[in-house]
Amino acid sequence: MTNNTLIAPATPTTTHHRICPLCEACCGLEIKVQNSKVISIRGHDADVFSAGYICPKGVALKDLHEDPDRLRTPLIKRNGIFEQATWEEAFAEIERRLPPLIAAHGRNATGIVVGNPSAHKIGLLTYFGKLARALGTKNVFSASTLDQMPKQLSSGLLFGHWLSIALPDITRTDYLLVLGANPVVSNGSMWTVPDFRGKAKALQARGGKLVVVDPRRTETAALADAHHFIRPNSDVFLLAAMVHTLFAEGLVKLGTVAEWVDGVDAVEQAMTPFTPEAAATRCGISADTIRALTRALAAAPRAAVYARIGTCTQEYGTLASWLVDVLNTLTGNLDRAGGVLFAKSAAFASNTAGKPGIGKGVSTGRHHARVSGAPEVYGELPMTCMAEEIETPGEGQIRALFTVATNPVLSSPNGPRLANALDTLDFMVSMDIYLNETTRHADVILPGVSPLEDFHYDVAFPQLSWRNHARYSPPVLPPTPGQPEEWQTLLKLAAIVQGKGAQADADALDDAQFAEDAQRLFGGHANAVIEATHGLKGPQRALEVALRSGPYGDQWGRTPDGLTLAKVQASNSTGGIDLGALQPRIPEMLRTPSGKVELAPPSLLQDLQRATQDLRGLAPDLVVIGRRDVRTNNSWMHNLPVLAKGPMRCTALVHPKDAQRLGLQDGVVAYIRSTGGQVQAQVHVTEDMMPGVVSLPHGWGHDVPGAQLRVAAERPGANLNALLDERRRDPLSGNAVLGGVAITMQLVA
Repeated sequence: MTNNTLIAPATPTTTHHRICPLCEACCGLEIKVQNSKVISIRGHDADVFSAGYICPKGVALKDLHEDPDRLRTPLIKRNGIFEQATWEEAFAEIERRLPPLIAAHGRNATGIVVGNPSAHKIGLLTYFGKLARALGTKNVFSASTLDQMPKQLSSGLLFGHWLSIALPDITRTDYLLVLGANPVVSNGSMWTVPDFRGKAKALQARGGKLVVVDPRRTETAALADAHHFIRPNSDVFLLAAMVHTLFAEGLVKLGTVAEWVDGVDAVEQAMTPFTPEAAATRCGISADTIRALTRALAAAPRAAVYARIGTCTQEYGTLASWLVDVLNTLTGNLDRAGGVLFAKSAAFASNTAGKPGIGKGVSTGRHHARVSGAPEVYGELPMTCMAEEIETPGEGQIRALFTVATNPVLSSPNGPRLANALDTLDFMVSMDIYLNETTRHADVILPGVSPLEDFHYDVAFPQLSWRNHARYSPPVLPPTPGQPEEWQTLLKLAAIVQGKGAQADADALDDAQFAEDAQRLFGGHANAVIEATHGLKGPQRALEVALRSGPYGDQWGRTPDGLTLAKVQASNSTGGIDLGALQPRIPEMLRTPSGKVELAPPSLLQDLQRATQDLRGLAPDLVVIGRRDVRTNNSWMHNLPVLAKGPMRCTALVHPKDAQRLGLQDGVVAYIRSTGGQVQAQVHVTEDMMPGVVSLPHGWGHDVPGAQLRVAAERPGANLNALLDERRRDPLSGNAVLGGVAITMQLVA
């Protein structure tokens, strides 16, 4: 889709170029504006990263900006009813209620939770930590433990940093094996690759193969050269059997990274129980097919294995994520063109800073959840621990909560329990653009800024991108009068927590903090850095420092041709700055204590014993998994007319054999029950599902009283997460188990 005219344009118009903030693909957009109104949105053909590609979500930016349900003024709940308030009144209410609560119960009586939209907002992403540190609480939660922490943990253990993710080099590979991912719809997840479909077709056109392993014949599987059904929750057994086969058949080759890999012998020994025959029944893929997949992967001149949501949101999420990188390493495809490579981000990447080739690595369990004992991972506790931490009396019970751009009542398991827990809080503050299923429980809601009124630079996604680049988007529309920027709101909240008062000046606080940071980072050159960034503030100043100090930067004048903020800003109309294809980076990017790829982390080998004991376990008769639609990323997108229109997408996909034995037909409504709860959903009978597996999309259930999402409420859908048990999680990463959950189905009479 390249041209989407929304209103017939009239002159004069202005043209703006903007990075789409609505999913990980980060496509470049061309937006035309007349009289401060968006009149058209299309892909930016000159964009160096996305080359004109756009999906329906990009067009929806107009609907988002103009949505009458989007909050534009703060709300304060008085006598159970939200009332509009000024920003000064909202901050005063927070100052009145929060500091006394902290004084009485301690800092661990607070909690803070952040959602994935913050990853698309530089102000939220770079300043959220300042509020979390000001609170000083152990109770930090994020959406990462709902879908991606296993990949971050396994990558951190192997390569030394949480965002050192090995990415398929799709434009040069000959064989791409995809497990539990649907990049035709997502355009990558933990892998930023706009127009995956086009790149996959190019792979096939040059003689390459795309193979998909998934319990559903997804849009990606339909495009693939081969598709294999797999039982949910069993990827670890398939992957381990493939590693076993590499060793058994003498197919192991480390290639160019051989001298930088430790632990190969330990991996071989650990894989002994996982023969293809032992794994076949458990994963529903024959031993012959397992061997054939392994041989094809090993024989391909250049190959890559990619796995995502389906492999992360299960009981063995970290093990499965680890074994993907083990396969890439043992087939000689780690850190080579056409295999998997590491991006080299222009700014904010820890694996481009400090001494190259060695570091502290990552650690977990620096503290534990008070109730369940779940370990801290990457500074946070599992999202699924939040309800019990609010409900359970005692020292450290969460009594006050901040939520930032998140809707866990819909997005995390057992949302009804969490909703009830939120009602018991003494105080709750939400930063959000909607009065939704979660924020309706807040005492104060502080609205975020429309993406079209904010400047944009992706912080995280260039570390996950298929090609290196630097792109900047200025605001498309003028800011709402009187609205603080989001980073300023976070600093004001931090000031209130620290006792500096609601009247504290955010800009002055930022200047003082920057001076401290400059002294710490640049020592005797701190004053020169402060002078060189004069006139900048907030995340723009942080971006200038990160770009100039980064691997492509001008190094504060020492490399005159290098990047500066001004250079990146100037490239906006021409589609950004292309920094080239991914290149081998081992050992330079490693940040492990050994300075090597640590292929056999002890914690993973220990957890593998759990999988060994489960190798001959029986699969339930019927299980449910989630799915994603190209028009949906976050739950609030169901409130945007351009995305909500069309056929009902919240349907339960059921294989014909299951439908027949359960007495279900296409179009009927059925109860779906689990030990966790019950929902009703419309049935769609399709051979795209593996027998014994039902698919229901996530993020629905917009029938909760008090939410203000009027378009979404017209077709509320069924909340998949109401079926899930919040106590089930991957023990290493704390990630929630969102798939492979046993269910029953019955026709609604």
